Amino acid sequence: MRDPYSVLGVDQNASDEEIKKAYRELARKYHPDNYQNNPLADLAEEKMKEINEAYDAITKSRAGGGGYQQSSGSYSQQRSYGGSANPTFAQIRNLINAGDLQTAERLLLEVPQKNGEWYFLSGSIAYRKGWLDEAMQNYSMAVQMEPNNMEYRQALSIMQRGNVGYRPYGYTNTVDGMDCCTSMLCLNCLCGGGHC
Repeated sequence: MRDPYSVLGVDQNASDEEIKKAYRELARKYHPDNYQNNPLADLAEEKMKEINEAYDAITKSRAGGGGYQQSSGSYSQQRSYGGSANPTFAQIRNLINAGDLQTAERLLLEVPQKNGEWYFLSGSIAYRKGWLDEAMQNYSMAVQMEPNNMEYRQALSIMQRGNVGYRPYGYTNTVDGMDCCTSMLCLNCLCGGGHC
């Protein structure tokens, strides 16, 4: 599991109330009921599991006296930030989740080192924009750089399974099927001006 604070998108010095608020917002966003009959249901379920584990880890750590220690436990071993928590990535995730793709992309381009997390976030931005080929390339690069990261692998798997049938935000490929107006124009041309 990654650093639980970065999973929730909060600072380690955040108050218990701020942590609870962040948890509730993420839980509301990734709740399985929001993804019924959606190709992203598996990814949302995995994300919800990660959010719950992060919240539990933080609350248990704080209840046991003392906060989460970056250098201890299994969290530091599987960080997707290559060993150092990059608060910019957490901020970018929050911006993507909020739908502010332009700001998220601007901040991401300012990050000098392109690691697996960078490519994953770049893929997520591309996906939300409907640029599915670019999303696939970025998710593939993220998985190549960090093959043990389940979040990256799951995003790539979803793209590989369903990239033809699912288009976010109404993005469609008009070659697959014509709309009503185009059909009428074709019919009009074929019938010599509408006198079939």
